[in-house]
Amino acid sequence: MRRRTRRSYNSYGTRGPRKIWKILLGILIVIVLIAGWGAWKVFTPYQPDETAEAALAEEADAVKVNEQEHWIGFEPAKPSGAGVILYPGTLVKPESYAPLARRLAEKGHHAVIVKMPLNLPLTSPNLAGEVLKAYPKESFVIGGHSLGGVMAARYATAHAGQIKGVFFLASYPDSKGDLKNKNLPVISLLGSDDGIINMDQVQSGRAYLPADTLYFTVEGGNHAQFGSYGAQKGDNTAQISAAEQWNQSVEALQDWMKESVDSTPKNQ
Repeated sequence: MRRRTRRSYNSYGTRGPRKIWKILLGILIVIVLIAGWGAWKVFTPYQPDETAEAALAEEADAVKVNEQEHWIGFEPAKPSGAGVILYPGTLVKPESYAPLARRLAEKGHHAVIVKMPLNLPLTSPNLAGEVLKAYPKESFVIGGHSLGGVMAARYATAHAGQIKGVFFLASYPDSKGDLKNKNLPVISLLGSDDGIINMDQVQSGRAYLPADTLYFTVEGGNHAQFGSYGAQKGDNTAQISAAEQWNQSVEALQDWMKESVDSTPKNQ
């Protein structure tokens, strides 16, 4: 009678590799899930809060909200002074700047908040050109919040003859946004309690600004309250209300435009 042999499986058989592949597949699935969750957390933008939503929806004779594919415009009934093109900060929905834009429009400035693809200023830094094409008879200053200001400065550097001035909200220029010799008026606004901005980069960025740049500190203001999207991770608690920070910012911007921008001849 033929004796049956017992089949043995080891690392050289078929069962061993299958087990290893199952383990590796399980590990891969876990890595993909973790990476997906991390990407979702990283790329989930800050949303406009109730105050921002109200500023968008409010109907008033003095201001008309005009939403286009690439921007949200706040048009004053009686324009007085330069328009304002605003680049949002990284991963901040453009609607979050509605309270600031509405206040500017109430003062007579056509305020335009640009919609960045994926809410990332790096994705389309030249979108201001679309605004300028849409309103060829108007004059605009350009600026932005946080990284939006860096990208706005780059646009201004490359198109200095098309705009009237540059402003920074908790921001600064880099070497690609060198404004030092562009003959453009510049203002830089910074909250005294900003916990996000890198002050070393702020200081190094001054090398790319004109000597007559105006620096304005919003006492008690922080990073997030230039917009209206709630608390931002890593930021300090503001010592003033968001409304007070917007009001101070608008007053500083308006005074700067009256003195340095609106008084500048159009052919300069």
